[in-house]
Amino acid sequence: MTRRSGVGSQRPNDHACALSEVVEQVSGKWSIGVLLAAADGPVRYTQLEQSVTGISRRMLTLTLRNLERDGLLVRTVYPTVPPKVEYALTGMAVELCESLTALTDWAQRHRDAIERSRVAYDAEPGTG
Repeated sequence: MTRRSGVGSQRPNDHACALSEVVEQVSGKWSIGVLLAAADGPVRYTQLEQSVTGISRRMLTLTLRNLERDGLLVRTVYPTVPPKVEYALTGMAVELCESLTALTDWAQRHRDAIERSRVAYDAEPGTG
């Protein structure tokens, strides 16, 4: 039996792990907030800091670096004093934001029903 090299030779579990890693990265609380905040066009660090409720400066910096590393954000530094830095979505991120917007809209529409279901479930003997 010959072993092929490249993507086709990955075991299904390897593929699932890689996919899971990507989904975890882009579906994190802070990543979603940053991506959605940048969805309307280039945005500056301070705008992101104000838009993403509860994020610390350190977490915002780490999130921006990770999203840039993953090819979802482009960081542009303008040669001004002080330097002006903007973050913009890549084409790949624009596509992702369409899905994230649909997901957040779904969550908003069904939030109350999910909460009622949780309360009913937790009230049943032996489930909590």
